[in-house]
Amino acid sequence: MSLLSKLRCITVDVTGTLIAYKGELGDYYCMAAKAVGLPCPDYKRVHEGFKHAYTEMAKQYPCFGYLVKMPNIVWWKTCVRDSFVRAGYDYDEETFEKIFRRIYASFGSSAPYTVFPDSQPFLRWAREQGLKVGIVSNAEYRYQDVILPALGLNLGSEWDFGVFSGLEGVEKPNPKIYEIALMRAGNIAPEETLHIGDSMRKDYLPAKSIGMKALLLDRFKTSAVEDWRQAGATVLPDLVTVQELLISDKLTC
Repeated sequence: MSLLSKLRCITVDVTGTLIAYKGELGDYYCMAAKAVGLPCPDYKRVHEGFKHAYTEMAKQYPCFGYLVKMPNIVWWKTCVRDSFVRAGYDYDEETFEKIFRRIYASFGSSAPYTVFPDSQPFLRWAREQGLKVGIVSNAEYRYQDVILPALGLNLGSEWDFGVFSGLEGVEKPNPKIYEIALMRAGNIAPEETLHIGDSMRKDYLPAKSIGMKALLLDRFKTSAVEDWRQAGATVLPDLVTVQELLISDKLTC
């Protein structure tokens, strides 16, 4: 009996699974600075500054400020400001505001992202099989309302429900985000649900911990893939392979 026949729901991670970033962070910071007549910030310094700023913001104000009711734009403005300061660029308030507005608008559009070519066909195929399809992502509200639709991944045609950390106040690897997904799917049993992601810590382990089936995608030839397999995870290269194995009797999760 195929695994597909045992499933009622599939949940899917977003970044690294359905979509990927285009270019480098510095590209968008550079374009924003040049638009107001300033030279490009140093790519490496900005990247390092952002990495530390984002980590600190996520620690102090998790789920994009959900718990303290911080507006999404304020969370990102604080993060971007700190990114620049850490990189050695302390712009005056008026200049920073102009730069930030461009950065915020860019990352709230389809511009910085690309959709893997198998994403839309796989999601539509899964829904055609009668499965509920859900998105489970550590992402802010714009992914649900703006970014995914702009990329052609729409509620009602590619997915049935979404669980986004910025809207729920809980994020991976907390298993509760997967419990919310099961409830949102219509209280479907965990053993009747397959989660697909690209992180052992955030996707595979918490989903398995509540009884869901799970597998990992290795889109980018990660060095950790052998460790994942040794830990018992099924690791596949893309969603085409997932679909092929789902309709066969060769996939166990």
